[in-house]
Amino acid sequence: MSADWPSQGARPPSGGSEDTSVPSVGATFARSELILGGQRSGKSRRAESLARTWLAQSARHRAVLIATAHAGDEEMRARIDHHQRERALRVPGLQTVEEPLQLAQALAAHSRPDTLLVVDCLTLWLTNHLMPASGAAGEPPIEPMLQALRAAAGPVVLVGNEIGLGVIPMGREVRDFVDTLGRLNQDVARVCERVTLMAAGLPLTLKGSP
Repeated sequence: MSADWPSQGARPPSGGSEDTSVPSVGATFARSELILGGQRSGKSRRAESLARTWLAQSARHRAVLIATAHAGDEEMRARIDHHQRERALRVPGLQTVEEPLQLAQALAAHSRPDTLLVVDCLTLWLTNHLMPASGAAGEPPIEPMLQALRAAAGPVVLVGNEIGLGVIPMGREVRDFVDTLGRLNQDVARVCERVTLMAAGLPLTLKGSP
């Protein structure tokens, strides 16, 4: 582990019990972590908490969010703007870079030993390639993204959806998407040092140290 990635901890919320969705005192950053979960499971909040604690560790530290959402219409742009404003209040030092397609290039461009990258999220990135608003679907460049993840100079946190636990979709295209996302999650999990599954705001470590 790089000397720029020190041990870190997180304080419990004032007036409450310890927040187990963030690392406890003395926990360390993984070189790379995949955070999976369903809708409103707490996966993005955990990633933000990691970024907030990383920034608090040193004045030299930076944190960059690589946002993969694509503003295809005014409603989606309003959603993105709202999320950016809320995130700026929760993690003031977190910078945002919008990159809906070229994830490998974004990882290579922004990764540094003193910089934590948060990718939110892999599911939207895959959707942008397989189900683009333009209708011209393309092959997602998964292997270049995995290579960039392996080569990252600093810690990387990736957020993704686990959508394979429900009813099997009837439509062929949706079934194909669920299968592709499942394979993508497996590929990223093999590369990452830590894999965390979020449920009801609580983390379950599937791989690596909690």
